[in-house]
Amino acid sequence: MKLESALPLLRQNPIVPVVVLNRVKDAVPTALALLEGGITSAEVTFRTPVAGACIEEIATKVPDITVGAGTVVNKKQAREAINAGAKFLVSPGCCRKVAKVANSLQVPLLPGVASPTDIMHVLDWGVDVVKFFPAVALGGLPLVKAYLGPFPQLKVMPTGGISLDNMGDWLRHPNVPAVGGSWMCALKLIESGSFSEIVRLSREATEKVKGFRS
Repeated sequence: MKLESALPLLRQNPIVPVVVLNRVKDAVPTALALLEGGITSAEVTFRTPVAGACIEEIATKVPDITVGAGTVVNKKQAREAINAGAKFLVSPGCCRKVAKVANSLQVPLLPGVASPTDIMHVLDWGVDVVKFFPAVALGGLPLVKAYLGPFPQLKVMPTGGISLDNMGDWLRHPNVPAVGGSWMCALKLIESGSFSEIVRLSREATEKVKGFRS
């Protein structure tokens, strides 16, 4: 098995918003707000039953957003997400059944890792980028640097505890092509209709990235 690489996607989209949607009607306004703020990707999580429908809405109506699916924990969700238009999959852990679906349909997968054993499993699948989750709670960048000793080829997208204040520490590291975070699209902002605030926070984040990646 040799999974499709997620690196080109992440290099173009160094900030990947982790989006939770309880209502399909919020999908397009949220995506448009992210896009107006300069963010061009979104990871819609399968934490709610409308995730697939929301992915389809964004894929169809906001094509300038590269929409993916997060919290994909089984092959049924993987197929649903891809059929809805997801361009990439993200898992909190490493599930071989999800990897097989992603491989068969040639969609990039970022499996979640938290240990050297996890890393060895996913490298065996041909993965070149992983999700490090929950990043800050596990030990943050110092732990990732320790893992890069035996696994120097590994590229990492940290998620969990990432914020405007600490994302620069991660993105300055050459093995971190992107970060995942939800601070710019928190559920309370979405459900209160505060899309202008999502625009502001997204723009703030993208401007900060330009400051240390220019």
